[in-house]
Amino acid sequence: MGERDEVERTEDGRYIVVRGRRWRAADPAIPASLEAELVSELMAARRAVKAADDDTATQAARDRVQDAKVALGERGQPWWEVAEPDALRGRLVATALTLLRTRSVDASICPSDMARVAGGEEWRVAAMDAAREIAAELACAGVVRITQGEAEVAGQTDPGSWVGPVRIRRGPAFPDLGA
Repeated sequence: MGERDEVERTEDGRYIVVRGRRWRAADPAIPASLEAELVSELMAARRAVKAADDDTATQAARDRVQDAKVALGERGQPWWEVAEPDALRGRLVATALTLLRTRSVDASICPSDMARVAGGEEWRVAAMDAAREIAAELACAGVVRITQGEAEVAGQTDPGSWVGPVRIRRGPAFPDLGA
């Protein structure tokens, strides 16, 4: 992405340097199109923090910033380390929420989108099963709906019962954080 070319980086590429201060860089294994969506939501969330006029709106916007930064690998367990299960889970949840916020209310994401962001180059092995499990957990909580086409998948809270490709859409309990 363009931003990667324009900023100073440490030799190992793990940090960017801004005005002499190191900040963790985004995970370079995130596909460019997905990274662009995550960065877009991060920038929108940062603008929302500045525009917030009360404590509730400020906290909602900060929650959006946190989700985007975790999804990008800028917070949480460092992306260059082997992901611990809880860290991978947190990054997958943050990725799902962030990607769903960047898209229109009726749009969807694929579990593989989550896995590609959080799982590194070996995403199929490292994160695909976990992404489907997280999607099922979020569906159980009503945060998302699991669909094929426009129809909800029967047994959407059991990824073992899903046959064929599924999509993840906002559910009735999706956190509306001023997106």
